[in-house]
Amino acid sequence: MRRRPVPTVLATVAAAALAVTTATTITTAAASTAAPSPAAACTGYVGLTFDDGPSGNTTKLLDALRRSGLRATMFNAGQSAAANPSLVRAQVAAGMWVANHSYTHPHLTQLSQAQIDSEISRTQQAIAGAGGGTPKLFRPPYGETNATVRSVAARYGLTEVLWQADSQDWNGASTEAIVQSAARLTNGQIILMHDGPANTLAAIPRIAQNLASRGLCAGTISPQTGRAVAPT
Repeated sequence: MRRRPVPTVLATVAAAALAVTTATTITTAAASTAAPSPAAACTGYVGLTFDDGPSGNTTKLLDALRRSGLRATMFNAGQSAAANPSLVRAQVAAGMWVANHSYTHPHLTQLSQAQIDSEISRTQQAIAGAGGGTPKLFRPPYGETNATVRSVAARYGLTEVLWQADSQDWNGASTEAIVQSAARLTNGQIILMHDGPANTLAAIPRIAQNLASRGLCAGTISPQTGRAVAPT
């Protein structure tokens, strides 16, 4: 039996419906790749910091941060920067900020003023010589500080930076524990992590997700206040 021809009006309606469906599909696809809406903008900033690099793990760390859209401050040991200048440059190229973490990672409060000066000044030179710029931030190893340490750091134009959250990754913390440490950060606060631990690498994507869910972004650390602020 011959099929009856489709009335013109039905054909027109069908074509219109197809056009609407196609347009909706295109619009939806475009929206999925568009920039975040203003509602997704940063409502605050936190400081992600990594001590003791650069090392053989630095490349993996930088890759993990880039994949998650995060920037961080790298508190480098001077002797490691001097031994791995290409990794210092890689930190800068990846959009990270490079800072001073002493030369040999000693207990600075047990040293003389001259020894403290040597630790800090040699690190400034090593980082600058490696292409990391002149650091403006300083973190004493183990977070151990006193008036002498702060005075010497200030002589080199450095702001001392400690932390509000300790990931405990240096102490074998699990990935979950590291993620939970970052989840407690609020606007302006700083978390201590390290260049190396596998659990820290595994935590980075989840840290990024948690920060985004709370409207927080990874920021730079202000030399004026020592707190995390919007990158400039």
